[in-house]
Amino acid sequence: MKPPQKHHRAVPRTALLAGAVGLAFVLTACASGVKSFPLQEKFGSTATYSRLFDATPAQTCEASRRALLSQGYIINTASTDLVEGQKSFQPEAESHLQMVIRVVCAPESPDGKISLGFVTALQDSYQLKKSNNSASLGVGAIGSVSLPFTSGNDSMVKVGSVTISSDEFYEGFFDLVSRYLATVDDLPPGAR
Repeated sequence: MKPPQKHHRAVPRTALLAGAVGLAFVLTACASGVKSFPLQEKFGSTATYSRLFDATPAQTCEASRRALLSQGYIINTASTDLVEGQKSFQPEAESHLQMVIRVVCAPESPDGKISLGFVTALQDSYQLKKSNNSASLGVGAIGSVSLPFTSGNDSMVKVGSVTISSDEFYEGFFDLVSRYLATVDDLPPGAR
């Protein structure tokens, strides 16, 4: 006796497409609890974050380091092509802001005498979060007794982070770097 033959039926493309659309709908419905945000980045030809300097990358980074120091920044990294500094602010008793500015200096001409400075400023926001813990004491025959002693665990919690996009902010920084470039040009090569 012959085993029964299986017949394979071709599934039309429209049925496959309908199935894929249905699956996408189900996945979208499951993920509806996730908040979506509009696209934040728009690439353009604006020069907000960069500026050409008539100086070598090492001179541009040294001028950037001096500009940051002049404004009270602590320098985390300083080399001939990268400078990073940070500064803390406390606008309110329970709020803290931290600004980190990073400057990357790249050659823009074949002889290296013109450089491009790329600057990005990141501001992190912190809030004081308080949590109280009450203490209880176990006493042998009586049992557990709650005491009015409380201890607090106060900690700063990061609540936000944003890249500064203000043209005015970067213009002020670039102007300060240009002023310091005048003094950097006069340095002997070994002092850079």
